[in-house]
Amino acid sequence: MKVYTYSQARQKLSELLDEALTEEVLIRRRDGTVFSVVPKQSARSPFDIEGIPASISTEDIVNAVRESRERYKEQENSPD
Repeated sequence: MKVYTYSQARQKLSELLDEALTEEVLIRRRDGTVFSVVPKQSARSPFDIEGIPASISTEDIVNAVRESRERYKEQENSPD
């Protein structure tokens, strides 16, 4: 954990922020008040997922979706 005075923090802000990525960084005011600098976690989209290795082409995927939609439409239009 690294502790900076307010003056040091102002002078070395870029360095302080880089350090805060890997360890706790504190800033102490003259009156003794202490603040913690913590990186904010960015919100991730639920659709932001890692890919998986597959031996299928984009064209194959598009064709499979198209076929699926066509079958669904046929089921909707068929008499019960």
